[in-house]
Amino acid sequence: MKFKSTETDFFKLATLAKELLTAIYIAFLVLIFVSYIIWQVEFNTAECQMVANGTFFDDGSVPTCHFRTFGDSLWWGFITLTTIGYGDKVPATSTGQAIAAFFAVVGMAFFALPAGILGTGFALKVQEQHRQKHFARRRNPAALLIQAVWRNYAADEESTSSATWTQARAALM
Repeated sequence: MKFKSTETDFFKLATLAKELLTAIYIAFLVLIFVSYIIWQVEFNTAECQMVANGTFFDDGSVPTCHFRTFGDSLWWGFITLTTIGYGDKVPATSTGQAIAAFFAVVGMAFFALPAGILGTGFALKVQEQHRQKHFARRRNPAALLIQAVWRNYAADEESTSSATWTQARAALM
């Protein structure tokens, strides 16, 4: 099927781009919000407070704190939202793990959303092309019918229209 480029196609693509940008914007806001929440939950653990204060465990080992800064939590949020999941930063608390599980599901939904928007846009385009193809099939018979009716009207001897063949007939006689 051959697709034609028209102005309406451009406006439909612009509408599609607006929907995609809206989805990306919402994903960005969710990323910032959930990263901040996970940072607040995980930074308040005893291990992270020990790291922040520069203290060690009794045996001299360094406590592990994956979320020392907000940047660490943004990195974790981006990797989780995009469903990559390196595993280099993981929540230690049960509250953090519950937030992480929810955020991973939200990440999968945000990948499905643009796919649905693009799929709908392509389906509407194909449907429009199909409709135009059927309209073109009906256009010629309708035009022929209108021409035949007009010729019948114009050829009528009692026609009062100035756009008839009477002038041509008068010139021949």
